[in-house]
Amino acid sequence: MSQTVPKHWGSHVINIEDLRELARRRIPQVVFDYLDGGADGEVTLRENCRVFDDVIFRPRQAVQLAECNLATRVLNFDLTFPAILAPVGYSRMMHPGGEVAASSAAGDAGTIYTLSTVSGHKLESVRAASKGPVWYQLYLVGGREVAEAALTRAQKSGFSALVVTVDTAVAGNRERDIRNGMKQLLGGSVFSKLPYLFQFLERPGWLAQYFLDGGRPQLENIVIPGKGPMELVGVGDALSRAVVTWEDFRWIRDVWKGPIVTKGVLTAEDALKAVDVGSAGVVVSNHGARQLDTVSSTLRALPEVVKAVGGQIEVLMDGGIRRGADIAKALCLGAKAVLIGRAYAYGMAAAGQLGVARALQILREDFDRTLRLLGCPSAADLDKSYITLPHHWN
Repeated sequence: MSQTVPKHWGSHVINIEDLRELARRRIPQVVFDYLDGGADGEVTLRENCRVFDDVIFRPRQAVQLAECNLATRVLNFDLTFPAILAPVGYSRMMHPGGEVAASSAAGDAGTIYTLSTVSGHKLESVRAASKGPVWYQLYLVGGREVAEAALTRAQKSGFSALVVTVDTAVAGNRERDIRNGMKQLLGGSVFSKLPYLFQFLERPGWLAQYFLDGGRPQLENIVIPGKGPMELVGVGDALSRAVVTWEDFRWIRDVWKGPIVTKGVLTAEDALKAVDVGSAGVVVSNHGARQLDTVSSTLRALPEVVKAVGGQIEVLMDGGIRRGADIAKALCLGAKAVLIGRAYAYGMAAAGQLGVARALQILREDFDRTLRLLGCPSAADLDKSYITLPHHWN
């Protein structure tokens, strides 16, 4: 990696939860809870992580492996290990480096970075920051004309795939954001902001960096004709104008000439619709449990989607990935790779590019160790024979 992770992190930052705690200490509560929280009672948020405990490993013992091959290939892109950085909106609020820092760290680690439409850095800068592939994630914020302009810019800049998110009919009921005054802080009057400003005063280091970075960032990739980049708005306002339907894939395909990945699929029915509209892949995702609560955890939904598509397109999965063992279990159940969101965003919120690099290092080393302990020579060899599933899954 081009930047060196601090030596003391080797003993103090040993897992993703350690990065989460560093992020919690550095950024204001409203920003942390936006990153950390889920919808309604957060049942699915907890289940996304807990469900991995239901899947039990079946290792092959007395196997000596000089090394394990962690590499995989997704949509004809070679990755050094099967973890892709998922789109995380409002990243520049977490750290000034935001999407540029994450893209650079992903490229250094030999994997893909996915840029959210709701981003604070220009997509051209994000693409230039990475030595590896970069994907663009599409919301229809601002309407079709605005989206088409962004897609044209992304193709011209060298983005190699488009991720279309389909699970945002409206924004989920994110109670932490409401309690923290997200709406008032982003769009209310001066007086409506006052009850919530203490959160920022409690984080003077973050506040100083925020002002040195120019204050509240604009949404640089949502450019309104005649007005320029959209002002930063709350997630509820943004997603209320961002509904994607299956019919939209027709014009999206006309504009975007590369592979399209459909993100937000939890059922066989929607997986088959994604195949029908020409998707090259799907992401089994519940939006980090931030939309509809009490839907299936993504690991639990994964086998249904894998069976439905029957190898016609590639299947990826996100949600709840905190350890290399989680990555291995997802691959055993048929995922080609996983997308990680909070896992790297905690690192970014804690320390910018260095934090993202540390998150990827932790997951990579953990995944390698898991393969060795399983007696499995490569990521490609992982299958259901290495796990036992609970009876109720059948």
